[in-house]
Amino acid sequence: MKAEEFDKAFDEGGDITPYLDLSKARRIQQEHKRVNVDFPVWMIDSLDKEATRLGVSRQSVIKVWLGERLQQQKE
Repeated sequence: MKAEEFDKAFDEGGDITPYLDLSKARRIQQEHKRVNVDFPVWMIDSLDKEATRLGVSRQSVIKVWLGERLQQQKE
């Protein structure tokens, strides 16, 4: 498929996924890097209670809360 045909299909809302190599796709600024953080037991307990209340993992709570705080710092 030529670039013009691809652009036209995209602009018209056509399905272009068959023409993409998604095996090499990545989300910019969404790459992961593992870090280890030590928390006091009382924080872990509080995080676990909040995670249970929300029905998500402890890691999800930490990531959302840190993300919110970092976003506030930008503003």
